[in-house]
Amino acid sequence: MSTLDLIKAQIKNLYENNPNIHINISLTHPRLHLTNDPVTIKGVYPHFFRIEETSSGVPKCHTLQYTDVLTGQVSIEEMKK
Repeated sequence: MSTLDLIKAQIKNLYENNPNIHINISLTHPRLHLTNDPVTIKGVYPHFFRIEETSSGVPKCHTLQYTDVLTGQVSIEEMKK
C-alpha cells in the first residue's frame, strides 16, 4: 500500500468516525492559509476531499487533494497522533 493510499484511508476513517478535525493549510493557488483551525470533512472522493471552515465567520467549503497532505501543504492534527 502506497503512502498516498494510507493518507486516503486515514482521511476516510476520520470522515466516517469523527469528521470534526483541526487543520493547517498553506496553499498559494487558491490562496488559503489556516492554522490549527477547526473544520468539518464534508466528503471523501477518489482524488480529493472537501472540508468546511468558518474562520471568516461564514461557512466556506474547500476542495483539497490528498497530494497536498503528502507534500505537507495540508496537515491534519488528528493524523499526527
